[in-house]
Amino acid sequence: MTALPGSAEGAATTGLVDSPVAPAAADLPPLTERTRLEAREIMARYPQPRSALLPMLHLVQSYQGYVSPEGIGLCAEELGLTRAEVGAVATFYTMYKRRPTGRHIVSVCTNTLCAVLGGQRIMDALSDDLGVHHDETAADGSVTLEHAECLAACDYAPVVTVDYEFYDQQDVDSARALVAALRRGEKPHPTRGAPLTDFRGVSRQLAGFSQHADAAAAAAAVDAPGEWGPTLAGVRLAAERGESAPPMTGPEPEPADAGEPADTVAPSGRTGETPEKEAADARVAAADNPAERAGAAQAHPDEGTEYGRRTPGGPRPTPDTPAGTEPGTSGQGPATREA
Repeated sequence: MTALPGSAEGAATTGLVDSPVAPAAADLPPLTERTRLEAREIMARYPQPRSALLPMLHLVQSYQGYVSPEGIGLCAEELGLTRAEVGAVATFYTMYKRRPTGRHIVSVCTNTLCAVLGGQRIMDALSDDLGVHHDETAADGSVTLEHAECLAACDYAPVVTVDYEFYDQQDVDSARALVAALRRGEKPHPTRGAPLTDFRGVSRQLAGFSQHADAAAAAAAVDAPGEWGPTLAGVRLAAERGESAPPMTGPEPEPADAGEPADTVAPSGRTGETPEKEAADARVAAADNPAERAGAAQAHPDEGTEYGRRTPGGPRPTPDTPAGTEPGTSGQGPATREA
């Protein structure tokens, strides 16, 4: 851990509520019962509740602008994990911020191609204009600036993103104009992708909830226009020149049912079950190891714990259940408890 004791990063890493850090800002929104209900809604999407941790971290970030010690505590309580376990995940991924952020996150790619074409000059200019360095927030709270190792858009270099939306083929002047507009409260439309919102809004989207006011606004975001010229340049040139890739050759693909038990290929119809259930039973019985059996059980059409599913309204495994013995598990993690 690189964070110094008593720092915001230290509190976020350990999740300790008694870390001697500065008190939360007076305007920091609390994590309410609604937050917990939405966290449980996320947990219900997964066979194992702890798999919900990543979107849950985005959820608490959408409320407070960063993953606070309070947010780590909420995730730990709901998932039956320790604060240290949650903090270890929160500090591994750079999309989880460990200190309060601005209204927007501006990321400047400074990796090889972007750097050669001016990315580092853009980063230096914005740093001077905002009076901040990497992972710091402007005094007016409008922008948090960070350098990015790679934004996977080399054909658009140099690239800047705002709240993970792309602004392509930037230079120092255009990037300065973009950030100036953000500081004025404007939201310039990205080069491609959805209309710009803000960092908390996109965190909510990453948690699996719509950040838009209604279905029409969400549809408009999906159908937003974009400029795809550099990506499609090769296709356009190939069409102009009459060029095409040679056909792919190789072995014939195996039938989709290769390796399936015979009963899953041609159900007997003698068991009194539907063909789908008979085939599902055969897949569970033919599994070679606990992980494969758990996967086959999760796909079984029947409800009930004998097939690895919790009957709706039924109890979850308790801490007294030995790890790996609850139905449908593979023994790869501890039992969970009721949130």
